[in-house]
Amino acid sequence: MNKEIFLCSICNINSGTCNEDCKFCSQSVRYKADIERYKQKDTATVLKEAKEAYENGALGFCLVTADKGLNEKTLVFVCGIAEVLTKEVPQLRLIACNGTATVEQLLTLKASGIKAYNHNLETSKEFYGQICTTHSWDERYETCQNVNKAGLVLISGGIFGLGESQEDRISMLEALKSLNPTSVPINFYHHNEALELKPNPLSVDEAFELIKLTRETISDAQRIMVAGGRELMFGDRQNEIFSHGANSIVIGNYLTTSGRAMSKDLEMLKSLNLGVAKSV
Repeated sequence: MNKEIFLCSICNINSGTCNEDCKFCSQSVRYKADIERYKQKDTATVLKEAKEAYENGALGFCLVTADKGLNEKTLVFVCGIAEVLTKEVPQLRLIACNGTATVEQLLTLKASGIKAYNHNLETSKEFYGQICTTHSWDERYETCQNVNKAGLVLISGGIFGLGESQEDRISMLEALKSLNPTSVPINFYHHNEALELKPNPLSVDEAFELIKLTRETISDAQRIMVAGGRELMFGDRQNEIFSHGANSIVIGNYLTTSGRAMSKDLEMLKSLNLGVAKSV
């Protein structure tokens, strides 16, 4: 087991404005989920959240927007925030997660201080059409290729518990492996009653096995991160994720759901004699 755990925090800088039909996502306007919606979070608020994350041990800080992909307005917005954070909290590795993106757009983000880009494949190519019809899996894969071409650190993973088969999970992991991501975020579907999907059918033990399978399949990845759905999926057994191959977690809140207090995660790591990574 890795004795140092990499902590990351995410910041929803634009919430609930997406027109895509991803069936797992409460940020789509189509499903009218009861979530907070806003076009642009105030930069001062983002800075406050970034400082809090860093003070609690986070090295990664991800700027997330709710749209299919980057457009000129969003690009300017994200770059502006990145420039402020680079100046005020230079110790953080800034990550952008803004949907599909061209190499040129990614290079612009890179020039503003963004070090990594997160774009998940979500599931297998074969299953993707059952959870999203407004854009293709191939577009997602191409964006990940663009991240590599732009020289940014690639962060790419997916979601388990959408109704996919074990064959779909293996297919997704093999596709991720082909992209050579530095970090692989594993999300476990967090059901919202407004969404069309059925609740996550996975058992806790099945979820542990999927963390193990991810680590074994993408063995070259520096980090296997357990991200969205951790608290709901694992409950009081969250401390076991590290013995199954995880060496990174998201601390604090998620995009539209609340995480537990950052202090609780730090207490968990201390109880396991696990340290917090101090460098990328």
